[in-house]
Amino acid sequence: MQIKWLEDFMALALTRNFSRAAELRNVTHPAFGRRIQALEAWAGTALVERGASPVALTAAGERFLKASTQTVRGLESARLELLGEAGRSARTVTIATGRTLARTVVADWLVRLQPVVRDARVRIVTGSLADTAHLLERNEVDLTVVYHHPVLTVRLDARQFSHVTLASDKLVPVARAGADGLPIHSINGSRPVPLLDYGRGLALARLLDDHLANNPLVPQVERRIECDSADALLEYVHKGFGIAWLPWSMVQGECKAGRLALAGDRRMEVKMEVRLYRPKRRLGGLVEAVWKSAARGGA
Repeated sequence: MQIKWLEDFMALALTRNFSRAAELRNVTHPAFGRRIQALEAWAGTALVERGASPVALTAAGERFLKASTQTVRGLESARLELLGEAGRSARTVTIATGRTLARTVVADWLVRLQPVVRDARVRIVTGSLADTAHLLERNEVDLTVVYHHPVLTVRLDARQFSHVTLASDKLVPVARAGADGLPIHSINGSRPVPLLDYGRGLALARLLDDHLANNPLVPQVERRIECDSADALLEYVHKGFGIAWLPWSMVQGECKAGRLALAGDRRMEVKMEVRLYRPKRRLGGLVEAVWKSAARGGA
């Protein structure tokens, strides 16, 4: 039996869906199914009701879930105690976040945090929305910073995790500014909007897709470039390829300097929160200090 099988089973019990659980565990659907079957073979009994939607656990599965949770958490607690005793994590705080947030909101937050962290080591781990939540669930990071919006779902159990709002942000349509200071591409024209789009699977892509589909004021778009990097999309905007909906935290300075210009009014914006998540259990002194600073809204 492998520990990862227990973690797979816990993800399945949380999501009640094989596809979503496989996504959380970063494996293909077929591979995830085989791992659950291997766990059942080891247990000697069925743990999941076949054919049920959403997925339901058998009576044996419900009992085994409790044992699995206790086992995984017990092992992780033991690991953390060993790390603490060895002094490896005493002056380190590890934060999981998205690549765009790492460059924008998190970077600004770290400036305000300097009086708290001082000579400590801050470790930033980037990944998708699902990745960052999963890292926090597995106690592989101390804190997680993610975008929050009704379209985005962060699957963190409120009984085990707390959050505070770290900042507000918004997606705004921007284009390169011409010599007259106006955008060289505009949403207000009669022609289709040349769109620079996010790669599928990104949280910002889901936000933008929902906005384009449900805002009746958005004109027809013509997708020119798709990329899984907001930094790259910003560069393509500078090159004049089209319009991109980028975080205001990323382009505010560019717009004020006159290099970029807003290509639409406030009705074209997508407002969102940036949230900081933590486990409800007691954390190390440094991480607790970082959390208290965020909860107060400063450093």
